[in-house]
Amino acid sequence: MTGEQERELNEAKVAVSKLMIDSPSDFIFHAAYLAYSQAWDKTALQETKTKLNELILPLSKKEMDYESFYEKIGQYMEGGSDSKHYAYPRDIIKTQGKKDWRRGEQRAGRNARHKGSR
Repeated sequence: MTGEQERELNEAKVAVSKLMIDSPSDFIFHAAYLAYSQAWDKTALQETKTKLNELILPLSKKEMDYESFYEKIGQYMEGGSDSKHYAYPRDIIKTQGKKDWRRGEQRAGRNARHKGSR
């Protein structure tokens, strides 16, 4: 093995630990930390975990604003960076107007009345 391969193996063995810098008394930071924590728990890649740590540290030191934090962490969240908005997964509900309903009921009534006399 060369020196570079050994170094890569050593880096792979070193596990990146989750930062425990949550502050429940600061609601805005606590919400950001929860986003960080969810992204951390969903990934298994050490590179991604390192990048997540690099995002939360400046935020905890007030060196980064929350808007840029959420922009950067968005790619590691569940939805990815495909869409910035929530996609509503429901179907379109088609409704019927009262006149249309009455017209259909009258037609069905006439048809039933004439079928019975034959």
